[in-house]
Amino acid sequence: MTEKGRRSAVKLTARGAIALALVATLAGYIVAALVNLPILIGLAFVLASVLGVLLVNPRELLSLVVTPPLVFFAATLFVELGRALGSVSIVQSLALGLYGSLSRGAPWLFAGSAIVLAVAWRRGLRDNVRDLREELRAGADVPRTRQLYAPEPEGYFEPKVYGTPRSDD
Repeated sequence: MTEKGRRSAVKLTARGAIALALVATLAGYIVAALVNLPILIGLAFVLASVLGVLLVNPRELLSLVVTPPLVFFAATLFVELGRALGSVSIVQSLALGLYGSLSRGAPWLFAGSAIVLAVAWRRGLRDNVRDLREELRAGADVPRTRQLYAPEPEGYFEPKVYGTPRSDD
C-alpha cells in the first residue's frame, strides 16, 4: 500500500478536533448518567481526543495539543452547572460538583493529554514547534515601523482598511 493510500481522507481543523472532543465528552456524560457507568465519560474523552489528533491537519497540531484539559473542564463545567441549577445553593453545589467530577476525571484527563501529546509528537509536532521558534526569532530581528492612523468615526463599518496615515505637518 502506498503512503497516500494509508492516509485518511478525512482531515479536521484544530477547531473541528476540539469540537469533536467536547461533543463526545458531553455525550459521554449523558450516556454515563443513563447507564450509571461513570467510566464512559473518561473513555469518550480519551477516544475523541485521540481521534481528533489523528484526523487533524499536521500543521495545526500545536493548537490542538494544549486543549484537552480545557475541553474536559468546559464539558464538566457545563454538566455540573446544569446539575447545580436545581439546588438551593447553586455556587456551593457547582463547586462541590466540579471538585468531585474533576477529581474522578483526573486520571482520564492526564491519560488523554499524554496520549494526544505522544501521537502529535509522532505526527510532526516537533516540526511545528521548530517552525514557531524560527518565526519568533525572525520576528524579533525585524524592526517594526509604526504607522499612526487617524481613527474613523465610531459606527463606520465598511469593508475597507480603516484609518488614514497621519501627516507629520
